[in-house]
Amino acid sequence: MIRAGFLELAALQQSQEASGKRYFEFLRVAAMSAGVFVLPPGGSDTQTPHKEDELYYVVRGRARMRAAGQERIVSAGSVIFVAAGVDHRFCDVEEELTVLVFFAPAES
Repeated sequence: MIRAGFLELAALQQSQEASGKRYFEFLRVAAMSAGVFVLPPGGSDTQTPHKEDELYYVVRGRARMRAAGQERIVSAGSVIFVAAGVDHRFCDVEEELTVLVFFAPAES
């Protein structure tokens, strides 16, 4: 069991880039999981509703986020909560979007 972990965002972003995937999970314990999600300008977010609650923290970039019939511009510093089962996605990505994503409990 992980008791503590000290991570650096720059290292997480390098690992995400090296993975070649848009989403790179860097933490998984029973109560939660976390990852880095990146979308390029004009990129498409094809995610579907999850079984877990989610919290997003926008590290950098600019886009729109649609969730539960609402739509907002998000940029560095934005924090977004999406309850389990709610349809949501990033759209109209203007600047490369880097987001920390937290699932509770861990994404299934």
